[in-house]
Amino acid sequence: MNRIEFIERLQRALAGGLNSRQVRENVRYYQEYIDTEIRKGRSESEVLTSLGDPRLLAKSIIEANKRAGYSQGSNLHYDEDVVDSGSDEQTYTYDAGENRDVYEEDMTGEARVFRMPGWLLLLIVTVVVLLIIGVAFSLISAMAPILIPVLLIMLIIRLFQNHK
Repeated sequence: MNRIEFIERLQRALAGGLNSRQVRENVRYYQEYIDTEIRKGRSESEVLTSLGDPRLLAKSIIEANKRAGYSQGSNLHYDEDVVDSGSDEQTYTYDAGENRDVYEEDMTGEARVFRMPGWLLLLIVTVVVLLIIGVAFSLISAMAPILIPVLLIMLIIRLFQNHK
């Protein structure tokens, strides 16, 4: 396994238990750690071997955050793709997949994720559609006593005009 595969696996493993900001911070830390150790003269495989399995490392990080009270899992699933921007820095992208997440930024500019279950989203959409239909029918029923005689009078006038 090379450094990119290690970072990808670490990122995917962290995504289920930490929020996106915490995932980025931890991934950045380990990218810098690996680079620093390689600059010190250690080989990439030696550094990765010393770090161990990225899934176990992620599990330890998530557990430490839970004990510290920082865990706010977002359940984002990260893509398999690593976008190489042409420099020494790689950009990792993610895909929220089937999740119905609502993103909101607080005063510090930090994005917070609010999960909305599918059944709740369906319930909200159903209620809104029923309200729109109810308002439309109530308007039609309120206007019917006025519209029906007016339409009948207009129809009778047209019939008499066509017979002349």
